[in-house]
Amino acid sequence: MTQTLGLAGAAAALGIGMLIGLERERHKGQGELRAFAGLRTYSITALLGYVSQQVGGGLLLGLIAGCLAVIVSTAYWKSRDNDPGITSEVALLTVLLLGAWCGVAPEQATAVGVVVAGLLAYRDKLHNFARSQLTDVEMRDGLLLLVVALVVLPLAPDRYIGPYGALNPRTICTLTVLLMAVGAVGHVAVRALGPRYGYVVSAIASGFASSTVTVAAMGQMVAKEPEHLRILAAAAIFSNIATVAQVALILGTVEPALLSQMAWPLLAGFATTALYGACLMWHAPTAAASQTIKVGGAFDLKLALIMVVTLTGITFLSSLMLHHFGQVGVILTATLSGFADAHASIASIAALATSGQLSLEAASIPVLLAVSCNALSKCVVAGVSGGRHFAVYVIVGQVLLVGAMWLVTWAG
Repeated sequence: MTQTLGLAGAAAALGIGMLIGLERERHKGQGELRAFAGLRTYSITALLGYVSQQVGGGLLLGLIAGCLAVIVSTAYWKSRDNDPGITSEVALLTVLLLGAWCGVAPEQATAVGVVVAGLLAYRDKLHNFARSQLTDVEMRDGLLLLVVALVVLPLAPDRYIGPYGALNPRTICTLTVLLMAVGAVGHVAVRALGPRYGYVVSAIASGFASSTVTVAAMGQMVAKEPEHLRILAAAAIFSNIATVAQVALILGTVEPALLSQMAWPLLAGFATTALYGACLMWHAPTAAASQTIKVGGAFDLKLALIMVVTLTGITFLSSLMLHHFGQVGVILTATLSGFADAHASIASIAALATSGQLSLEAASIPVLLAVSCNALSKCVVAGVSGGRHFAVYVIVGQVLLVGAMWLVTWAG
């Protein structure tokens, strides 16, 4: 009906004004100390912005905005002793502009209006998060992540350079951002869910970037939090779920026929890993799991850079072997590079199968070898980073994973 009458923009403007005005009305107070604007003022202001834009365009809207700024400044000057903040004043000007925007793009304006209302409604929680929960280290890491993602990454050239054309600066920066972002997501999960489930969520998310790095990170935490040994070991095991899932995604993307051939071995590895990890969590001490976690940085930049350098080295080595030794060299490199990370190795093998340089039957064995080599490297990393007890849990999990995949392959 509003579309037929041409009032969709006006309706959107009124809705935005009423939504934000309702939130401000609940917090404006009463009596002489009440705030200067509430439900009616915000609703009228939104409609005023819409009508100004429709009648006089940008010029009239600018004049109205100037007059409103004078009124808002006067109201702020009168109440600055009681409330030094300017949130309501800025919100009123925002409502005016959103009302005007409704004449052009009501959907986008409404979405922005909902976000503004949410920011106003959750004022206390946002203040408490910024002042009490967010640490200086987390703030530093967050800013670093934003700088790398929004400044460095867009400036990185998207072309292959260096010997054999193996290095792509954009790809390297993207991988760095991915590792940092996954680490930050895991950190938030631990802060929100606690050690028992937070470490598991963190490990699965980090596993999509590098399960080997995740095992190393969990092992390092064992030294700081030995009471969480079983939980951290379970998290390290659960990172294999991400490995198996990503292997399936890579095979399905590069060569779907190879995924069909490897479906049952991958499913067996997935089920075995999930079952063993759940058993470790089930027997984890409840008292230890309920303890308050230690708050550190959002991610480990050193581990992320080490992983980026490792994968870049694998790519360079694969290009070198392909240039000098052809297909045999690439298969050997892909298999051995599984010691560092299985993802790049399997992508190389699947690409060879897609191009016809490697048959589907012959590709299954290198895929399993890459996963096996990667599992062996995780066992070594677990022993170095987390000690003997942590390594035992991880080794058992890796043996079950690899054994299940090879067994189903041979049985098939």
